[in-house]
Amino acid sequence: MSEVHNVIIIGSGPAGYTAGLYAARAMLKPLMFAGYLSGGQLMLTSDIENFPGYPKGIGGPEMMMELREQAERFGLEIHDQNVESVDLSERPYKVVVEGETFLAHSLIVCTGAESIWLNKPGEEAQKGRGISTCATCDGAFFRDEEVMVVGGGDSACEEATFLTRFASKVTLVHRRDVFKASTIMYERAANHEKIEIKTFRQVQSWLSDEKGLTGAVLEDPRDGSTETISVTGAFIAIGHKPITGFLGGQVETDGEGYIVHKQHTMTSVEGVFAAGDVVDTRYKQAITAAGMGCQAAMDVEKWLEDNHL
Repeated sequence: MSEVHNVIIIGSGPAGYTAGLYAARAMLKPLMFAGYLSGGQLMLTSDIENFPGYPKGIGGPEMMMELREQAERFGLEIHDQNVESVDLSERPYKVVVEGETFLAHSLIVCTGAESIWLNKPGEEAQKGRGISTCATCDGAFFRDEEVMVVGGGDSACEEATFLTRFASKVTLVHRRDVFKASTIMYERAANHEKIEIKTFRQVQSWLSDEKGLTGAVLEDPRDGSTETISVTGAFIAIGHKPITGFLGGQVETDGEGYIVHKQHTMTSVEGVFAAGDVVDTRYKQAITAAGMGCQAAMDVEKWLEDNHL
């Protein structure tokens, strides 16, 4: 506990690994707690085709492994452990991991946001094999196929409209008949010739065979009646939940729990920075997370220098 690290990075994924790469190359000797499930949401993405530098695409887990290896090559020390809590009341800051306390002059929080899943029977086995939470990431893999979107907000309507570029048909499923989506987003989906909207429907279970997803059993919440829909792709768009509980409310967040930037990538607590999906409520892409991780590491380097640490 006596050693004080220049910077501790909490979380991994594109933001964390990029922050670690830049901090390591700046000779800051960064320490990362990547989490038990290191790599972030891209570990559930089978193929990534929109990240620059991979003309043939790359698997999500493979990309995370390459980013990790690159950062480690420059000296990033990585522990695949979860941070239990932090104490930001005074510097150096305290980071508690499995009962052990680590000290740091600065922190970079890159814990991301968890997609909210339905957790229905058959879902776990088809994550990344037909069931996704990102149409931008995976929509192109369902060219000329029938897919479905679950949700009733702007994201669901936007994803359904986006998927019409690839899919032959998109079914938008919502458990009620009132949509939270803005009028313009809803009408764009409702008026699209490729989109069918099914209201008063919720997923009861998922259907699959050895090749992957084949459909879903939909239930009417009013009377329990069911119907089966045949699709090879499904996109769950019912929201995300930022992973910030370990911060104990010590860093300012918005109404949905996302960390708020105050100056560049610094949070409301001086010396505590944040990057990636734990901050980003708009883009949620690997490339934007990586870019923000770069910014955070450079901001840390400058902050440490300005404070003679």
